[in-house]
Amino acid sequence: MSPGIPCLLAVHPLATTNAILNGLSAVLLVAGWVAIKRGRVHLHRRAMTGAFLLSAVFLACYLAYHAMVGHVPFAGSGAVRGVYLSILASHVVLAAAVPVLALRMLFLASRGRFDAHRRLGRIALPIWLYVSVTGVVIYVMLYHLFPGPEPGREPVAAALPTLVSVGSGPVEPGVRPTEEAR
Repeated sequence: MSPGIPCLLAVHPLATTNAILNGLSAVLLVAGWVAIKRGRVHLHRRAMTGAFLLSAVFLACYLAYHAMVGHVPFAGSGAVRGVYLSILASHVVLAAAVPVLALRMLFLASRGRFDAHRRLGRIALPIWLYVSVTGVVIYVMLYHLFPGPEPGREPVAAALPTLVSVGSGPVEPGVRPTEEAR
């Protein structure tokens, strides 16, 4: 196992899954763009369909994660907090547009309206790509660069059994001695 894997597994599995799905969507978006620039329509169609499906799975996982965990506050402060909030705000606003843009792109392509598809793609692709990439950036900043306590878990020190002697013997695991006994 590589050194990076345990770090990823320390974060809630759905949060990591969401980042992976966003990253893979970004890769497929770029692959689809390169394919169409090279005239490989079939490969473009497959890559963009894959990006759409991954984004749909991401949305389901994202909603499930936040339904279970709720809000995850950013632990950074100062200038980095401002940077994070700027990235987050632009990400959220543009992410709201992605499903509409993506569905419209699929509709136009399915109807053979390739001129309209191409025109909208010049707007939709940069937005969708930005949202996918900033989703990964937000994940890294929130869970790895400036991690706070994990939602739903007490800090590690509070979860460890107390191993001090009080009176005639050791304290039971998970039971804290009273202030007087310390």
